[in-house]
Amino acid sequence: MQLFSMGPWVFLLAYATAVAGSYTGLACMRRTREETGRSGGNWWLLMASLSIGGVGIWLMHFIGMMGFSVPGTVIRYQLVPTALSVLVAVATTMFGIWFVTAHSTVLARLPRGVRPGIGGTIVGLAVCLMHYIGMSAVRVQGTIHHKLELVVVSAVIGLVGSTVALALARAAERFVVRLLSAFVMAAAVVGLHYTGMAGIHVVIDPGAPDPRGIAVLSLLFPAFILGIIVLAAPITALVLAPESDEYRQDELLDPPTDAAIRT
Repeated sequence: MQLFSMGPWVFLLAYATAVAGSYTGLACMRRTREETGRSGGNWWLLMASLSIGGVGIWLMHFIGMMGFSVPGTVIRYQLVPTALSVLVAVATTMFGIWFVTAHSTVLARLPRGVRPGIGGTIVGLAVCLMHYIGMSAVRVQGTIHHKLELVVVSAVIGLVGSTVALALARAAERFVVRLLSAFVMAAAVVGLHYTGMAGIHVVIDPGAPDPRGIAVLSLLFPAFILGIIVLAAPITALVLAPESDEYRQDELLDPPTDAAIRT
């Protein structure tokens, strides 16, 4: 079994995709919190969920799967569990972000740090569910087994990394912190993926029928185009949307430098 049969560039592309989806989604999450209670809040929540769940998690997974090969068999993917995996990723991510950003009297009573912790755990659960539902779609000429200990380790990586990333993004508004949060979340997604894949054991059965389903490249081409469109919409919205008063006040917390004053 090989995880990098097409070369290390697949890993780099997968991580870059996870960073792009995570950063865009976390930026939209800040807007969701600012717009909660208004009609625009729901749109920011949807765009955040699609960016993180659809691109940062789901598309990253299938880009990584391009490098997965097993000598002696072709690999195919069933459509239903593949579609279910993206729906679960987006819906669970949406719930996690809503839990962190919603202006709720009940949630506001929770101690500081609890909401980002629970929300991050929910988003980490989205990563876990997406990966293993997505893996249930894989078909080979034989059977696929998972090592339980690496399944547990992969789940811990996803849960801890997502919690830390969401807590960082929730605690500060600065671009640098959001970028750091995106790198942490992407590391959690990619770390879960490759740890889980390292725990796979494939048993080839030459007498089994050839697997039926979709080849990964046939699946990825429309998914990649759709992912670009999904990211283009929130990026355009973020560029065109005016900064809120809350964000401008946050920026004023940084006093101008002497050089800036002289100029």
